[in-house]
Amino acid sequence: MSEYVSQVKELLLKDASKYNIKIENKGKNTISISRGGSELMSIRDADDNVELTFKGQKYTYDKWYTKPQHLVQVIINVLNANQQQENK
Repeated sequence: MSEYVSQVKELLLKDASKYNIKIENKGKNTISISRGGSELMSIRDADDNVELTFKGQKYTYDKWYTKPQHLVQVIINVLNANQQQENK
């Protein structure tokens, strides 16, 4: 697993129980975030970029500008918004 994805996974694991999510290795440089057995999103290291796939859409971030802690904050914001929609 790449250092970048490893750092993202480590940071996400700190909040996993708070958001009721599970983080799993999906491949060499990919992790999957799931809740209740269904995949919410995946994060893949693609050399100079990191790709986040959520609800069929792929979002690409430049790794050199988007540090792991910043990407984790984006993921947490998405999880919060998604959780609020599910609770309505």
